[in-house]
Amino acid sequence: MANNNNRTLVPQAKEGLNRFKMESASEVGVNLKEGYNGDLTSREAGSVGGQMVKKMVESYEQGLK
Repeated sequence: MANNNNRTLVPQAKEGLNRFKMESASEVGVNLKEGYNGDLTSREAGSVGGQMVKKMVESYEQGLK
């Protein structure tokens, strides 16, 4: 049985996270829609997540300077 921990811990941040995801998707050329995106390939979905992580790491590193 799978355990789904894919939930927003701070509900007030949900809108900001969605904007961040859409922005990251457009940067890597993936066309995300509001709602269901099950038609994306694993490569496309992974590139969006990878771009998000890359931007978060860059932001963290800028904060250290």
